[in-house]
Amino acid sequence: MLASSEVMDSLKSIGLNLYERKLWVALLAKGVATAGELSAVANVPRSRSYDVLQTLADKGYVVVQTSKPLKYVAVSPKEGLEKAKEKLKENYEVSIDRIDKFQGSKAVDELNQIHKKGLQLVLPEDLTGSLKGKYSVLQQMDSMFKNATSSVNIVTTPTGLNELFENQYNILKKLKEKGVKIRIAAKTDERCAEAIKALSGVAEIKGISDMPVPLHGNFYIVDGKELSMGLSDPETVHTSQQMMFWTKSQHAAESLGEPLFNLVWQSSGALTTGKKVK
Repeated sequence: MLASSEVMDSLKSIGLNLYERKLWVALLAKGVATAGELSAVANVPRSRSYDVLQTLADKGYVVVQTSKPLKYVAVSPKEGLEKAKEKLKENYEVSIDRIDKFQGSKAVDELNQIHKKGLQLVLPEDLTGSLKGKYSVLQQMDSMFKNATSSVNIVTTPTGLNELFENQYNILKKLKEKGVKIRIAAKTDERCAEAIKALSGVAEIKGISDMPVPLHGNFYIVDGKELSMGLSDPETVHTSQQMMFWTKSQHAAESLGEPLFNLVWQSSGALTTGKKVK
């Protein structure tokens, strides 16, 4: 192997598949080579070498020399990585532009109608799932909050309160302006002062103190119809391992979410500072 396993793993982490990693390293070692020469060095099937090398060229790692046979020229790793970054940015902007244009097209109206008709065939209890990873959890929370029309009730931890401020403050502010009632019951500590000050302007906040039963985690109820609950400890678990249960079952929201929130809310006290509630 031309490169260490650590280097190959690092190349994998930036999105290069096995054949791309092998061929790029082989080309770096050769400087200039044909696909056949590189396939032999990298132990990659020759039939796959051409398309993989073209992909590397498209990403910016390789320059194609238009000769017969085709030859491939290695650019320095630093230059290749910079080109790859620029290409990713360009592709990202193109994709965003295409999505923006698509959102304003009649095709989306048709898809919305298909979705609406499909939902009529689905029981609310079936609109249930679990999400893993902080990014997926935050996206689902954004979606829930944006669709709120009457109420948002939240129980959360110090970390959850800070993340609510960092990620959903603007959404909650707009809901407040639309007349949506927002209530937050939170365990707090000295880390929460800024979050409490800001969120107090858009929500009624109470501090969780003594509870009839121990409570530690996050859950959210929107309009009394949609419920999500954290399935992992937000204070200790790594962000990649965060888990959340979500359901659009009104029965679950009314029979489980709302009673639990009311129990917490009634047992919580007024909160005006970021000091820990005793």
